[in-house]
Amino acid sequence: MNLTEMDKIWVSETVEKIKNKMYAVTERNVDKIPYTTKDGVFDDRSDKDNISWWTNGFWGGIMWQMFSLTGEKLYEETAKKLEEKLDVVLMSAQGLDHDNGFKWLPTAVANYRATGSKESYNRGILAANNLAGRFNLAGRFIRAWNDWGTDDHRGWAIIDCMMNLPLLYWASETTGDPRFRQIAMAHADTAQRCFVRDDGSVNHIVEFDPETGDMVQSYGGQGYGVGSSWTRGQSWGLYGFMLSYLHTKEERYLNTARRIAHYFISNTPENGLIPVDFRQPSECSWEDSTAAAIAACGLLEMSKHVEERDSQIYLLAALRMLKALEEKRCNWKPEVDHLLEKCTAAYHDKDHEFAIIYGDYYFIEALMKLSAHELFIW
Repeated sequence: MNLTEMDKIWVSETVEKIKNKMYAVTERNVDKIPYTTKDGVFDDRSDKDNISWWTNGFWGGIMWQMFSLTGEKLYEETAKKLEEKLDVVLMSAQGLDHDNGFKWLPTAVANYRATGSKESYNRGILAANNLAGRFNLAGRFIRAWNDWGTDDHRGWAIIDCMMNLPLLYWASETTGDPRFRQIAMAHADTAQRCFVRDDGSVNHIVEFDPETGDMVQSYGGQGYGVGSSWTRGQSWGLYGFMLSYLHTKEERYLNTARRIAHYFISNTPENGLIPVDFRQPSECSWEDSTAAAIAACGLLEMSKHVEERDSQIYLLAALRMLKALEEKRCNWKPEVDHLLEKCTAAYHDKDHEFAIIYGDYYFIEALMKLSAHELFIW
């Protein structure tokens, strides 16, 4: 990446701050699978009621990125312990869903890529086969969620699934079986057609008729409302289509990722801090730091695969958000477990602006990209 000398210094200093904080945090939390913090202390989602939670792979992902950076055995051992805990999920029909990629790409697949573990390979392939089995042939989409509540989810698909497709690409690349890639591309093509709007914004949820495959309607989901612009959804789409391009080299995916990126950049506030929804009411100040970190990762990856002039646009947009997070939204105190603050899961949830583990993961991943220490997980 074409970083200035000042940017190189900032990256080096920020990576050093991450190293200084994360070892102490990890020592305190070797047996946990965290999602958020209370009073600066990680919770633990490894109990039987929460072991299937969709974010349970990200702490493992942080461990593998830190191991790639430092070589410290503490990180490797903690990651492997978490991976083994997730084995019970592989035997749970309700625990397996469209988020299999989020659970096993940063854990089992990362372990396989780092160490060649046969056990980890087996876990990754099992998760990929289950994800492929969620494919609706009529609508050419991967079904989101399982049955819960009163809604009929049989025809639901969500933009988040774009980030889970790399599990299928990896399965094809490692087994030589093209069916995984074919399913991933079919879903990506449907998402391109039905999720991405003309202006580059994206829908969160799209409902299809599960029998005919026809699109029925879209939902606001975790954003402000129907037709709004949930920022984490924008970032899932931006990074997700970029990853589909990396695995397939199909220009249509790169072009779609760029369209979403241009929308995201043009709507980024001057201070570089990202709201929960780009179309939320003007009097609402809620932020989602995770959307900034995820989008930055996608933009950094994009900057490697376009012409130099455009590359700088994406690189500078990513740096702007990352520097804003580092200066204004990171808690660098070693006694506090989380890193990013002001993360929000959904606009209409009761709670807003708290710590969320995937925010920490993507912030660290972005800095690993910038410092050339990344273990490529996706």
